Amino acid sequence: SSDESAECNQTPLHSLTVVNNPSFKYTSYDGREPTSAALTVPNRSLSVRSKKSDTPTDKSAPKHRFTMASLRGIQQPELSKKLFKIIKSENHAIGAYESASRERISIASQISDWGEATGDDSVSDISDKIGVLLSEIGEQEDLFAQNLEDYRSVLKQIRNTESSVQPSRDQKAKITDEIQKLKYKEPQSTKLVQLEQELVRAEAQNLVAEAQLTNITRQKLKEAYDLHSAAVIERAEKQTILARHMRRLLQLLDDTPVVPGDVRPAFEHGAQARQILNDAEEDLRAWEPSLDAVPSAATEMGTDLMPPSATGGASTVDPSVAGGEEVPAQLESPDKGGRDVSGSTIVQQEPSSGYQQQ
Repeated sequence: SSDESAECNQTPLHSLTVVNNPSFKYTSYDGREPTSAALTVPNRSLSVRSKKSDTPTDKSAPKHRFTMASLRGIQQPELSKKLFKIIKSENHAIGAYESASRERISIASQISDWGEATGDDSVSDISDKIGVLLSEIGEQEDLFAQNLEDYRSVLKQIRNTESSVQPSRDQKAKITDEIQKLKYKEPQSTKLVQLEQELVRAEAQNLVAEAQLTNITRQKLKEAYDLHSAAVIERAEKQTILARHMRRLLQLLDDTPVVPGDVRPAFEHGAQARQILNDAEEDLRAWEPSLDAVPSAATEMGTDLMPPSATGGASTVDPSVAGGEEVPAQLESPDKGGRDVSGSTIVQQEPSSGYQQQ
C-alpha cells in the first residue's frame, strides 16, 4: 500500500525495520560501517532472494603458493622466525574467515531461492527469513576477521622487537667466540684486553635490549589476546542471538503430515516472522560486551620500552632479566652516543663505582 511504501522510504539505512513492502534499505544490524561483503549488495532488502539467474562462480579460498613473502620468512632472524610463522598462519586463517563470510552470505541467498522454488508459501516465507539471519551470521564472520587483523597487528610489534634484538645477541656471541679463539691461539695477545672491553659494552647493550624485549613481549601478548578473546566472545554471542531467533522462526512452520489430496492451510504467521527479525535487530543493537578487564601494569612504560625508574637514572634492571644479578643497564660507550639495537637511545651514565670489569 502507499502508506507502507512511505514508511519504507523513511527507514534509515542502519535500521532493519520490517514492513510489508520488502524493499527497504539495510546495511547492518548494529549500525557499523558496511563490510566489503555488504557493499556488494548495497541495498539489501528483507529478502536475500537473488534477482539474477544462477551463474556458476568460484569462490574457493586461494591456495598458499610460494611467493617473495615466503622468502622473507626464510631471511627472518632466528629469534623472530617462530612468531613470523604464527603471524603468517594467522593471515591465512583470517582469509579463511573472510571466505567463510562470503560463502555464508551466498548460501543464505540460495536457501531463500530454494524456498521460493518449492511453491509452498510457508516454506518460502520461513526460508527467506532464515536467509536474512544466515546472511547476518556471515556478516559477523567478516567482522570477526577484521578484529583478528587488529590482534595480528599487535603480534607484529613483538616480532619487530625480536628482530631488533637479534643483532645484539649475535654481536655478543661473536666477540665471545673471538676471545675464546684468541685465548687458545695467543694467550698473551694484547688484543685480548680490547676484545674484553668490547664484550663489556656488547653485554651492556644486549642487557638493555633484552629488558626491552621482555617488556614489550609481556605487554603486547596480553594486549593481543585480549583483542582476540574479545572478538571470539562478540562473534559467539551475536551469532547465538541470531541462531536463537532462527529457532523461533522454525516454530512457526507447521510440519504436520498430510494425506494425499489434503490441502495445507495458508501460512498465517507472516507478521510474527517479520517481528522475529525486528527482535533480532533490537537484540543485536542492544548487545554490549560484558568482559572481565585484563589489568596491565605497563601503562607507565616509556617510549624506550623501559619503566620510568630505568630512564630516570636507575643503574640496574630487574634481576629476572639479568639472570638473578643486578648488572648496570647502561655503560658509557667510546663514542658517547651509543644506541641500543631497537633504536632507543641508551641513557649515558658513568659506570657504577662498584662495577668491576671482568
